[in-house]
Amino acid sequence: MANTGKHLYGPVPSRRLGLSLGVDIVPFKTCTLDCVYCQLGKTTCKTMERKEYVPVSEILDELQEVLDAGLAADYITLGGSGEPTLHSGIGRLIKGIKKLTSIPVAVLTNGTLFYLPEVRKDCVDADVILPSLDAGDQKTYEAINRPVEQLTFDMLVEGLCALKRDYPGQIWLEVFFVDKLNTDDAQITKISEAIKKIRPDKVHLNTAVRPTAEKNVEKVAPDKLEEIARRLSPNCEVIADFVSGHCRKTASDIPQALLSMLKRRPCSLNDVCSVLGLDVADAMVYLDELKDQGVIWSENKQGKTFFGAF
Repeated sequence: MANTGKHLYGPVPSRRLGLSLGVDIVPFKTCTLDCVYCQLGKTTCKTMERKEYVPVSEILDELQEVLDAGLAADYITLGGSGEPTLHSGIGRLIKGIKKLTSIPVAVLTNGTLFYLPEVRKDCVDADVILPSLDAGDQKTYEAINRPVEQLTFDMLVEGLCALKRDYPGQIWLEVFFVDKLNTDDAQITKISEAIKKIRPDKVHLNTAVRPTAEKNVEKVAPDKLEEIARRLSPNCEVIADFVSGHCRKTASDIPQALLSMLKRRPCSLNDVCSVLGLDVADAMVYLDELKDQGVIWSENKQGKTFFGAF
């Protein structure tokens, strides 16, 4: 299945969602935060303005074409390269997707706007919501997530608590750890207290395994993450790299599918092989061709090479 649409990409490998068809519903790096660890780089439009950035009908038409072509995915995920809850039509979009397919809908969000009742209402029909909580207090929230000035840590926690109260589906909370920023005992205790208030169904721990917006972001060692997981919550687990499942592409589809995937997120060689159903040698042929064309880059991150698109 060729991926030539403006708003859909993948399916791509997701650590939490298996094979995920991504849906971009706001312009690139339009977000309420400017997280130091973001794999897409620094936020270029930091805003709280909700509006219909992309016509809902346009997205649904594109999805119908992909479904007609034989989409195989575990989830359709609203997220991509910006904060999806900034789109004022996200509720209509979720309802529209539900009419087209039985594939579950996930909302990958930073969680900052759930203090607004209208945002909670818009997301009520999603099958799973995956918000973030990376700090235990305002100072650390500002250091890691760098929010729009009007947003506070208390608003984030209160919004997630309200989401738990109003939303009948699954909430999978992600906590992203940056060594020396939110890994000390005091922060872990405060984050644990916030998790107890929010009461998510799952808690996933993450750290920097891909290139990040700020170069000094340090990865937390696996054994330390496991120790933090034991301290945080009984339903807490460290997220493992994607290791299974792929969506086989035909040879003519691969360059476009690969470029589309790399535009949304940096991927390792294993990621590329898994999602496109390629062996290492074949994957490197396509990657080398795109590098020769000057449309992708490569970067070594703690011993692993990642590829991304310009």
